[in-house]
Amino acid sequence: MPRKKEKQSTKENTKEKKSGEQPKEKPIQEELKQPTVKIKSVLLQERIVTEDSDEARELYNQGRYGIIENGKVYLSLIEGLYLMEKGKLDVFDKKNHNIISEQFIKKAQRKQPNFWVRYVVYRDIRNRGYIIKTALKFGADFRVYDRGIKPGDDHAKWVVFPVDEASTLTWYEFSSKNRVAHSTKKRLLVGCVDAENDVTYYEIAWKRP
Repeated sequence: MPRKKEKQSTKENTKEKKSGEQPKEKPIQEELKQPTVKIKSVLLQERIVTEDSDEARELYNQGRYGIIENGKVYLSLIEGLYLMEKGKLDVFDKKNHNIISEQFIKKAQRKQPNFWVRYVVYRDIRNRGYIIKTALKFGADFRVYDRGIKPGDDHAKWVVFPVDEASTLTWYEFSSKNRVAHSTKKRLLVGCVDAENDVTYYEIAWKRP
């Protein structure tokens, strides 16, 4: 049986603050240096390419967003939307028209049907202070590094599969996700997104009888 991890919704966080508990570690994105101007970028199919600037490279250096090639940062659609919502990125189309977040989401959902569920999980994990990257080579949606760890410093601790709470999994699909985590020597998390865009995480592991 999967073990349910604690769900931390906005309501729960509010209660914690009222009770006088110490605030949690500041998320990584709050520690990023706020640029005086937004970083300009261009939407190209299923990725976003930033301008060649020190601000763009600093964004990568501090939070490991995307990858760097020839001085520019190449972002996934999910990373791009997250940075747009944080006010750090302006995205333009090939005709130099600024794309607002609502338009961006519609474009992304046409290219990736499960985009929104995956984005909600990505955003939640980033907001908790973890670095999260794609994990396609592992056969998963994301890989997540423990707090304070950046890619290259150590291996990722978890592989993450986002699912909608209304969706169903066959035992075969469930088992294949376990095999992915087991074969990569990582812990398996299933991020379940509800109708209010809150995420509950289930950590699942192989158990020998």
